[in-house]
Amino acid sequence: MKSTNIDSRSLWQMDRDHVIHPYTDFSTFAEEGSQVITGAEGAYVTDSDGKRYLDGIAGLWCVNIGHGRKEMAEAIYEQVMTMQYFNPFGHSTNAPAAILAKKLSELAPGNLNHVFYTCGGSTANDTALRLVHYYNNLRGMPEKKKIISRNDAYHGSTYVAANLTGIHGTKQSFDRICDDLIHHVSAANMYRRPMGAEDLSEEAYTDFLANEFENRILQLGPDSVAAFIAEPIMGAGGVLMAPKGYHQRIYAICKKYDMLYIADEVVTAFGRIGEWFVSESIFGVQPDIICIAKGLTSGYQPLGAALLSDEIYAVISKPQCEGGSFSMGYTYTAHPVACAAALKNLEIMEREGILGRIRELGPYFMEQIQCLNEFDIVGDTRGSHFMVGIELVQDKATKESFPVSVGIADRIFKRCLERGLIVRPVGGTVIISPPLTLEKEDIDTIVNTLLESIGDVSDELREEGLIAA
Repeated sequence: MKSTNIDSRSLWQMDRDHVIHPYTDFSTFAEEGSQVITGAEGAYVTDSDGKRYLDGIAGLWCVNIGHGRKEMAEAIYEQVMTMQYFNPFGHSTNAPAAILAKKLSELAPGNLNHVFYTCGGSTANDTALRLVHYYNNLRGMPEKKKIISRNDAYHGSTYVAANLTGIHGTKQSFDRICDDLIHHVSAANMYRRPMGAEDLSEEAYTDFLANEFENRILQLGPDSVAAFIAEPIMGAGGVLMAPKGYHQRIYAICKKYDMLYIADEVVTAFGRIGEWFVSESIFGVQPDIICIAKGLTSGYQPLGAALLSDEIYAVISKPQCEGGSFSMGYTYTAHPVACAAALKNLEIMEREGILGRIRELGPYFMEQIQCLNEFDIVGDTRGSHFMVGIELVQDKATKESFPVSVGIADRIFKRCLERGLIVRPVGGTVIISPPLTLEKEDIDTIVNTLLESIGDVSDELREEGLIAA
């Protein structure tokens, strides 16, 4: 049964009755159901009623080269017809996986020359943790297992990755596991700082966060702490930019205590900030492991990976016992169709000079978005290049947030939707992360739509007495 032969209402009903969505609001889902997207081309998507929207979130941070690229369909088709799948276990491989691994090792910073393929970002981060523990076991350090993450970090939804995540509101009624292994320190948040850091200079704030991190290591015991994991720019936590020098300071502390530094570049890699990878080129840090997904295939196929350094590989690649093997992996590790899609995606990005375009347009985007600060309910506009966060507040002077019941970001999302723009509401923040193929006119459309939508919501709030008239 082709979806094109099913009417809009039937699709909505099937979805409501049978699909369990990530991050569903069950208080409204039974009545509202889901918006059914049935078409996509360039920077736009179309719903089942035929309404067209500018995709201001690139699917979910991932459709970097835009929707509906014929070249991508042809590359996927060609690989399916050549060989759509064979198992990747043991000493079996496929051509796209081998070629892509070489390409990734060339693009990645330093000596990250070894690729373990996964099915997405969550599984890449899970894989990284399991490998860190395995690595330390083989080094004769079985007690060195604890991982430090950050509040407001997002690292995925598999069981371990969900507990790495520091957005604690995502864990209500879910069991917490690994509390003895996973620990959190403050987010590197320039707008909302921890108690005691509110009035510090940027340099002093970096010192504050670095001292907190080192003290946590000492509290846990340096011989028990294995790694630190961080997004270079925190994504789902609100597009949080760290103070200058933060990542370098944290990296130096990791090396002081023989800890691995894991960069979760699931969002930031492959062009969103105008670089293939940002850890070294922008933040001056050479990770021991980088986790990737999303923009690797621009969402045309599910694929992720953990990129490992030569030093880690030298340890884990030695035969451990007679008849033993490296006993971890997934049925779809190094899936040939997904790897073929990634290769074509990277080819398109290189040929069209997308990284250079983002380096050129990104500062323009950030400059234009600053006009939103004129609204009393906009507390902060932040981000870098094609990664923007707009934090909404009830009181600009005190940074007091709106009550959850107001649904402030969701209100703006709905107003934007009416005007043909999709943004992402997360708590009290509106996130923009569009395809990397936008033109200046598209950026202007996004900003103007936000101006109108935030203006409308501001008027509503005044009428309701939630902000001053």
